[in-house]
Amino acid sequence: MNISSLAAAAAVVVVAAGTLGALAPLPAAAHEPAESVTPALKQAIPNIPGKSLVAVVVDYPPGGASPAHVHAKSAFIYGYVVAGAIESQVNDGPKQILRAGESFYEPPGAKHPVSRNASKTRPAKLLAVFVVDTDDTALTTPIPH
Repeated sequence: MNISSLAAAAAVVVVAAGTLGALAPLPAAAHEPAESVTPALKQAIPNIPGKSLVAVVVDYPPGGASPAHVHAKSAFIYGYVVAGAIESQVNDGPKQILRAGESFYEPPGAKHPVSRNASKTRPAKLLAVFVVDTDDTALTTPIPH
């Protein structure tokens, strides 16, 4: 699967995510207002045995943040900012602010120490698309302080 195929799949998920509101959001534990994570898609990739495409929509309230975390060791992640602005840091890279329409990726095994709404007054929305081993069920694990 190449990046353009992944981006096309992500675009489909953005449309589908709006129709999947019945899936329960999963709150995160943080001192800042918590984000909500809504599953949007889980699909085995038929031409890559043992791999799945998993997508989630992350809604950040104003000032909201995710706790520092790592993802499944097999996970390649494509992140796309749907609305608002997200401050993000992957591994020891620079913190960056990504606005609606911008994207980033996380290689397998990456740490994500910063993922939060860059605004204290407006909500933000992020689409995270994982290419992951089908057996990996824990997509995100908090990093202890």
